[in-house]
Amino acid sequence: MEAAAPVVNREPWNKGKIVGQKAPLKPKDIWALRVRLQMENRTRELALLNLGIDSKLRGCDLVALKVRDVCHGDQVASRAVVMQQKTRRPVQFEMTAATREALQSWIKARCLRSEDFLFPSRLHRSPHLGTRQYARILHHWVERLGLDPADYGTHSIRRTKATLIYRRTKNLRAVQLLLGHSKLESTVRYLGIDVDDALEISEQTEL
Repeated sequence: MEAAAPVVNREPWNKGKIVGQKAPLKPKDIWALRVRLQMENRTRELALLNLGIDSKLRGCDLVALKVRDVCHGDQVASRAVVMQQKTRRPVQFEMTAATREALQSWIKARCLRSEDFLFPSRLHRSPHLGTRQYARILHHWVERLGLDPADYGTHSIRRTKATLIYRRTKNLRAVQLLLGHSKLESTVRYLGIDVDDALEISEQTEL
């Protein structure tokens, strides 16, 4: 008779970790971070932050952008359309004046051409900034703001403007389009809309 295999007590992968949606950044945190990046002349990081917020793109789409994706000729455009890697669906986004200025400064500083990646990697094995590198940059941002890095991730940047738009307008369909979701249910889950939100919208709807 064979001996029973020893029981291995494995800890769950999520022990000690916060599971679920990562929190969006608050407007006051965004402004504080922008000021710091400007004062320290961190041109690349300022362009990355501003574009990440305006575009509401997933990290994998944001880091893979090329200069031609956001520029018309030698000028940064006010709007852009990008094909999402995950859904293979196009999504359109606007770029504010502050974002256009930050991108223009970054492109000029690095002498980037139309066919170049917008955020080239500093590592030889990668042609552009990787998602892990992006996550490490965000981790550093969050620490500098005095926030808990466990509460935030790259999706925090994607969710920041979308959450603000929803809170101000309660227009789920608009947010769905801006995030490039194919189903409204995905947007509801992504924003973390709860019963209180639903009741508030219901109370404001008269028949």
